[in-house]
Amino acid sequence: MNLPKQIFTIGLLGAIAVAFGALGAHALKNQLATGLITADQLNGFDTAVKYQMYHTLAMLAIVLLKQHFGNVKLLNAAYTLFLWGIILFSGSLYLLCTRGLSGLEFLRVLGPITPLGGLLFIGGWLCLAISVFKKK
Repeated sequence: MNLPKQIFTIGLLGAIAVAFGALGAHALKNQLATGLITADQLNGFDTAVKYQMYHTLAMLAIVLLKQHFGNVKLLNAAYTLFLWGIILFSGSLYLLCTRGLSGLEFLRVLGPITPLGGLLFIGGWLCLAISVFKKK
């Protein structure tokens, strides 16, 4: 993926994280009294937002590191793993935690996808760590 596309993706993911953070803090929090969302689901939604933002910032750091170290394959792998980790981890949590509000209870089947996203995050961090030994 080229630099402009990476920066665009990072900007979009960051904006979504901020918007979803506001959604959780205001709109979803107000739904606690209705029972359509539980405190645990609200906490899960908040976790999804935090992990999305952490890994969006990590993706930005990777783009900056690539400018210093060159186009290192492990840095590209870390970027990609973080991107897919956000989609699977945060994305599945967003859907799981709001299934009562959306009336889509069948989304419960997404539960096993969340840990796969977590594994992708771990893989991305390991690629980042190992990349220091694989300078071009």
